[in-house]
Amino acid sequence: MIFNNLIDLKITQSSGQTSQPPWKEINNKYCDVIYLNNKSLNNVPILIKAYQEDIDFLNVEFEFPNGSNFTKDYVNDKCIKEEIIRIFDLDFNLDKFYNYLSEDSQLEPSSDFSRGLRLFLAKNPFEAILSSISSANNSIARWTKSIYAIREKWGEKIEFSSGVFNTFPYPKLLQFIHEDDLEEYESLDGNIAIESCNNNLKSCGVGYRAPYIKKTSEILSNDINILEISNMKYEEAFEEVLNFPGVGPKVADCILLYGYGFKEAFPTDIWIKRIISYLYFNSKDVSIDKIREFGIENFGEYAGYVQLYLFHYARKSGLMTKLK
Repeated sequence: MIFNNLIDLKITQSSGQTSQPPWKEINNKYCDVIYLNNKSLNNVPILIKAYQEDIDFLNVEFEFPNGSNFTKDYVNDKCIKEEIIRIFDLDFNLDKFYNYLSEDSQLEPSSDFSRGLRLFLAKNPFEAILSSISSANNSIARWTKSIYAIREKWGEKIEFSSGVFNTFPYPKLLQFIHEDDLEEYESLDGNIAIESCNNNLKSCGVGYRAPYIKKTSEILSNDINILEISNMKYEEAFEEVLNFPGVGPKVADCILLYGYGFKEAFPTDIWIKRIISYLYFNSKDVSIDKIREFGIENFGEYAGYVQLYLFHYARKSGLMTKLK
């Protein structure tokens, strides 16, 4: 299937959005598993393979798992199309957004460096929440590696013609995973060398975030319907996700923007603070809280996209180095 929409799939995948790690690249196609629920399919995994030869078009193919009795005749293409449109935010009008950027001399340069960049929204809200928690005070490379490791250790392994893929585990499983090698060692009554204990969260490289991940998994298993967040107003949803352990304002906005598509969210860390301070406050030392308020109030419905574009622009234009 072909989508006639402007999108740069490569920079969208590599832009560090905390909805999920970049999809696995196989033969120049970005591949990952989604689940479809309709009258024909009940939570059946499907491998999506997205690629493009032109920035104005997105091509998508799909596969069923090996050994599956399903064929493409079982699938209503509309269901897949709707999910692809949602994940890559293809309904968002980029041309209108570029017109908005062009009206602000500080924002206008970002459109050239980031042309075709779109939100890369969660296919699994729980994965987006833990990805965002893992990203706190962390590099893109390190948190994506951690999420891949969690998938490989505890996710379901599904075989397709294109290869083996791991889905992200459920909260009910992760809430019982050991935090570190010592906890794992003690649970086994010392019947294994502590150096061999690698079936724990810290072995995935999440560091001090391990207890946050475990406790959040417990909360989402017992207290909060993860899907209800998408039906809340932004302010209510923001206060709700602040209740997750290890979640401050920046991580909360990452969860809401990349996990649920709240475009009025404005994730603000030290880098966004430096970028906005440089562009709008003559490099004065403005607090992160004030920068977040400025972004939400001034950019409104485009706040999330402005943050995404400015961060990518700063990384690729050399501005980030200048601000260090």
